[in-house]
Amino acid sequence: MSQTPEQNHSQQEDNIPLQHDAEHERPPRNKQQSVLIYLVILFAAAFLLMALSYFMQRRTSDATIEGLRGQSVSAMQSVEDIQEENETLKQQVADLEEQLEEAQRELDGLQTLTENLTVMQEQLTKAMDLFWQIDEAYVRGRYSLCRTLIAQMEDTTQGSALKESLPRESTTDTDRFSPADRYQEIYDAVM
Repeated sequence: MSQTPEQNHSQQEDNIPLQHDAEHERPPRNKQQSVLIYLVILFAAAFLLMALSYFMQRRTSDATIEGLRGQSVSAMQSVEDIQEENETLKQQVADLEEQLEEAQRELDGLQTLTENLTVMQEQLTKAMDLFWQIDEAYVRGRYSLCRTLIAQMEDTTQGSALKESLPRESTTDTDRFSPADRYQEIYDAVM
């Protein structure tokens, strides 16, 4: 059965209020409550997830902070150890510098002593040389030469007289005079 266009239009006009009523009709109360409960559950789940995320983040942050504190303490201990080692090394350097200065003073003293011994040896050599010439001149009876040589031995223009360098002890096992005693004997005889 086919409907005429007028009937079709009339049916459409009849459907308009029904459609309008269906669109504006309130959903049943049961449906509203279930949607509301669903929304509350969603918000609660979202809140729980956010709280869980917050606590996990906090735990991670606390662990990171503890790790950093541990590293900081370890670094501080390392710095303190390095500072102590540095102080120890500075003290060792100071001790070594002091030992070096002491060794340098000893070396300077030894050099001075060596120089003095060299001068004394030279004076002893000159004095003994002159002494043997005086003794030889005295034994041969050449008293004027002996006096001239004694004058050289007594000369103090270069510091002390050479006679002061003559040994005071005999180096032989004979009961003879030491060079200083023999010189004095000759000196007393000719002067």
